[in-house]
Amino acid sequence: MSTKIKLCGMFRECDIDYVNEAKPDYIGFIVMFPKSHRNIDIETALRLKSQLSPEIKSVAVSVNAPVERLAEFAIRGSAELLQCHGSENADYIAELRRLTNVPIIKAVKVTSAADIENAQKLGADYLLLDSGTGSGVSFDHSLIKRDKIRVPFFLAGGLTPDNLGATIRAVKPFAVDLSSGIETDNLKDREKILAAVREVRNASR
Repeated sequence: MSTKIKLCGMFRECDIDYVNEAKPDYIGFIVMFPKSHRNIDIETALRLKSQLSPEIKSVAVSVNAPVERLAEFAIRGSAELLQCHGSENADYIAELRRLTNVPIIKAVKVTSAADIENAQKLGADYLLLDSGTGSGVSFDHSLIKRDKIRVPFFLAGGLTPDNLGATIRAVKPFAVDLSSGIETDNLKDREKILAAVREVRNASR
């Protein structure tokens, strides 16, 4: 199966122009996380989503947000998936599932193989394996034991167009996830976005 690509942290209209040209599988909106310069509100998410090519799925990405407020992004149509990037537990994910009918991604800070094993018990549809909360730094991929992972996973942390091909061939994730790796001076870079999608498509051939 071909590896998919998610490009996270879209917050400007030109970002949507770039991804519409590049055609990744998913894009992410950072919501209810004001520490991030990429953070947007629901009205902005709705506006950007309305300009997004329909074949690209949008993901609302939050960190320990009130569950009802995160669900609203799906209910109002700005997100087709919801991503929990904090310490959300199985009860939180179950409540999110009760409120919405969209797939749920649970981010995991990977410091050991046990982190991945435990995260699979939380009830999410997908895991996102990362070194932290959008740290932009890689973790030890040898901690990923393919025979122990029962949930499809996104791989994040330290990915750039330059290392995507080799990483995909080595790890074989369901999808890769980039944010800072497609930026220049904290802004999304059209050329890097195009290069990232191209590298993923080539690696999957």
